[in-house]
Amino acid sequence: MEAYEPKTLLDAIKYFADPDNCLRYLVAKRWPNGVTCPTCGCQDVIFLANQRRWKCRNQHSQRQFSVKVGTVMEDSPIGLDKWLTAMWQIVNCKNGISSYEVHRAIGVTQKTAWFLDHRIRFALGLESEGKLSGHVEADETFIGGKARNMHKAVHARRIKGTGGKDKTAVMGILERGGKVRTIVVPNRKKSALQAEVRKHVEVGSALYTDALQSYNGLNEFQHQVIDHAEKYVEGNVHTNGMENFWSLLKRGLHGTYVSVEPFHLFRYLDEQMYRYNNRKMDDGERFSMAVSQIVGKRLTWNVLTGKSGSEAVN
Repeated sequence: MEAYEPKTLLDAIKYFADPDNCLRYLVAKRWPNGVTCPTCGCQDVIFLANQRRWKCRNQHSQRQFSVKVGTVMEDSPIGLDKWLTAMWQIVNCKNGISSYEVHRAIGVTQKTAWFLDHRIRFALGLESEGKLSGHVEADETFIGGKARNMHKAVHARRIKGTGGKDKTAVMGILERGGKVRTIVVPNRKKSALQAEVRKHVEVGSALYTDALQSYNGLNEFQHQVIDHAEKYVEGNVHTNGMENFWSLLKRGLHGTYVSVEPFHLFRYLDEQMYRYNNRKMDDGERFSMAVSQIVGKRLTWNVLTGKSGSEAVN
């Protein structure tokens, strides 16, 4: 079964306003070869139209299931129309969209919208496939509130030093013409940064970094350095691609989300990486790919808020 693919936000809102269209779309994405029971994998199921659920003919617990079961939407009372509209906005708004904007747009509370947003971000994160190669840039930045925007009392409590102190260090690695990867790192020391480079970059690749001493010793790569105290570009030697990504990321973090706790930062990185790595797709294609990633992932409120030590299901 092929699903109708909306091309614009208006198109998506009109199409997903019909509950049958929502169900038809998600079924086509999740079960292109026919609905199967998420518990036992059996295809011998019957559709209970009045409940908009299916029932597996095999005898086991959880015989009845909805299209939400086994996805980031599991146990959510929010309608599919609101879920899909919110997902469209998150994957296609270049500078991100805040939970306050989502709550006003789809008619849910801000707390609900915040939870929904994080579950969608969780679906956008994927395990890295293979290593980056060719011409690769590596750079790092600090993420944190701008001191000049803080109340005096907040500034005194949170800002204890200068530069990157009391901020979160994030490393980025970009394959030119390809994809970017970001990692929250404990610090900018050699052990932390070089471990990530070796983990994500193919040996022998051309590696470009700034003059930070932590990058010294990456001899298995064609490592070239640009000293930003002197210049920003020398032929192919520059980190402008990563600088561009940091600019996009911080525009969203500072302008849209305003305040992001370090505990949740990696999900905002996943969101920005998803949009950047699929930047050549149109809005409909980017949305369609995101929907295909919601299965097999679960993020509960307790895990999201740090009330549970268990990990989210991925």
